[in-house]
Amino acid sequence: MLTRRSALALSFAAFIAPAMAEAQKIPVVASFSIIGDLVRQVGGDRVAVTTIVGPDGDAHVYQPSPADGRSIAHARLIFVNGLGFEGWLDRLVTAAKSKGEVFTLGKGVTARKDEEGQDPHAWQDVANAKVYVEAIREALTAVDPDGAQTYKANADAYLAKLDALDAEIQQAIAAIPQERRRVVSTHDAFGYFASRYGVEFIAPQGVSTEADVSARDVAKIIDAVRAHKVRAVFVENVADPRLAKRIASETGAQVGGVLYSDALSDAKGDGATYIDMMRHNVKELAKALAP
Repeated sequence: MLTRRSALALSFAAFIAPAMAEAQKIPVVASFSIIGDLVRQVGGDRVAVTTIVGPDGDAHVYQPSPADGRSIAHARLIFVNGLGFEGWLDRLVTAAKSKGEVFTLGKGVTARKDEEGQDPHAWQDVANAKVYVEAIREALTAVDPDGAQTYKANADAYLAKLDALDAEIQQAIAAIPQERRRVVSTHDAFGYFASRYGVEFIAPQGVSTEADVSARDVAKIIDAVRAHKVRAVFVENVADPRLAKRIASETGAQVGGVLYSDALSDAKGDGATYIDMMRHNVKELAKALAP
């Protein structure tokens, strides 16, 4: 017979079990939402991931909060993109007096360079996302050797999905006539995508949204859109849409859908995961550029 004391004990055990399980997970911080998703794909149930810059957030201009400092202070691993993307990160880690290892995923890729320096948006090429995933697997295995098989199995399964995604993107872009593969985006976030998949992006802002856009820059973009008969101007989920809409209105180019550049959408959006984000972007490009 179940006594009142036994019932209370069972109830208490049921209450604390999830909390204890969560506490046993490896505490990990990801600097922004895209990396957060990749870490979750590899880490699975063995990691507890806190993301600093969340869905639709702009990591270029983010202002950290005290809660971010507390998350950093307790993390075993801190995954960042690097390549100049999170300019605020080093100060945050120092202020938090973190003892966790900062793991810079962008070190593993061949960075694009322009007059502003390195282009940090390496994840826009799926091949680079695969490099990130492999690095995440190695880092998690180093701090949690008991989870090595789990991390390997998760990473292998996800890498296979990324191979399929890469082929899917190439096939979709190949179906668009070469002369139509030219668009305007808000800032220069798609250089890696352009190099791998063969779509030209023209952007009034540079690789960072911190840079101000001059009237002269906008005039140059408008001239280029007219000269090259650019089909579509896209807004980004992390940028002010007014600039793109102005260029479209002055050139007659259509306003395409929203592209996810530096952040995922929230859970209800079309880009809630990295794979969802890339598929959404390709779908929008194909829809706007199709004959």
